[in-house]
Amino acid sequence: MHKKRQTLTTKIPVQRKGTKYVARASSHINDSVPVIIALRDMLKLAQTIKEVKYMIYTKLLKINGRPVKSHRESIRLFNIFEADKNYVLKLLPTKRFFFEESKSDNSRIVKVINKKLIGKDKFQLNLHDGSNLLSTDKKIKVGDSLNISFENKINSHIPIEKGKNVFIISGKYMGHDGKIDSINGKKVSLTVPKLDIKTELNEKSLIVK
Repeated sequence: MHKKRQTLTTKIPVQRKGTKYVARASSHINDSVPVIIALRDMLKLAQTIKEVKYMIYTKLLKINGRPVKSHRESIRLFNIFEADKNYVLKLLPTKRFFFEESKSDNSRIVKVINKKLIGKDKFQLNLHDGSNLLSTDKKIKVGDSLNISFENKINSHIPIEKGKNVFIISGKYMGHDGKIDSINGKKVSLTVPKLDIKTELNEKSLIVK
């Protein structure tokens, strides 16, 4: 499946001029980078789809510790992409994705976007990157962040609360860091230091770090 180059999300840093079509991510089209664009256009580790498919066939590529199966597979924000090195997908203040060499070999930050009771004292947590995990921790709430291993084990729980550092993932200030001043329901008041401003955002627009 392909997508017209001119309709591709501006978060993906590819030239607007060129072939009419580009590879489309297999899921979360506007919030992810397909493997082939990551390798060919962003990391410059391959030049052709044939090279990318060979790297997949020889199991040189992984996302969050799991072998990549398709050149269109989606890499989402804060996912760990393993190629020649481990990289984490991030967002610039210019609202464009970029890869940064990861300091962690086997864990990542995720945001809890939904929580459902599925048995006695057991919850299913739905995470921002499309993954899920089970937990018995009642303290974990929607809006909180978790540091999890590639085996989906929780290393640490980061609640959304006053004084916490956050990363803005949508809206006018997307790509900037902030610090929570107060929380009123779903509304979060925060300071964005680099812009020297205070603003109020919905908690869906933030990931606690």
